[in-house]
Amino acid sequence: MDHLKGKIAIITGVSRLKGIGAAICQELAVSGYHIFFTYWTEYDKEMPWSIEMDEPMKLKEELIKKGIKVSCMELDLTRFDAPKQLIDQVSDRLGYPDILINNAAYSTNNDFSNLTAEELDKHYMVNIRATTLLSSKFAQGFDKKSGGRIVNLTSGQFQGPMPGELAYATTKGAVDALTITLSAELASLGITVNAVNPGPTDTGWMTEEVKNELKPMFPFGRIGKPSDIAKTVKFLVSEEADWITGQIIHSEGGFRR
Repeated sequence: MDHLKGKIAIITGVSRLKGIGAAICQELAVSGYHIFFTYWTEYDKEMPWSIEMDEPMKLKEELIKKGIKVSCMELDLTRFDAPKQLIDQVSDRLGYPDILINNAAYSTNNDFSNLTAEELDKHYMVNIRATTLLSSKFAQGFDKKSGGRIVNLTSGQFQGPMPGELAYATTKGAVDALTITLSAELASLGITVNAVNPGPTDTGWMTEEVKNELKPMFPFGRIGKPSDIAKTVKFLVSEEADWITGQIIHSEGGFRR
């Protein structure tokens, strides 16, 4: 895909080599996109899957070997100045970005009986506030007339209930609403805005018990892989998808709840 080479893509939330963000970086790099990714290891260190501190740098080295330009930064997306800081850094190091993939997310388990204002705010600041403000900042500086792409990662909140994930479902559900309205606002700038719902994906967090429980729900008889999602994202940012906008794509292998 020589016509794609030279385009610059931002991917947020790329801390772990097994994650969806890393798979997206790999898939786009193979196609010739230049990559700028962000990571925030403090969050992953607190999660059950944990993280090796050198994983972002290992990914950077792998991407460079594909012959593209690669840069990255550790960034706390809950900071008010994070969107401007990120766009400025990308512009300085690689050039103004063509593509923004809002992959970063905050997720912990909670329900109506134990949800706190503090925990809800943490979900809101990453899942919806950062996504909204970063998308807005990206669009404000975009002057390439066409070919702009924003892809948001959602989680199928309107496919069915998610008991035990009240804060996550609430804030990620708002990403769907954002996608639809923002797509109408940015079409005149030549920017498409879509969202992808990966469904349950094996990024290293699934126990064997969880896998055995979920597998019968997939008609293909296997769990979703990060590469499955990365391929969908690659299509949505390509020139072939320039007539697709405002859509929530359920790339989850026919998962039946």
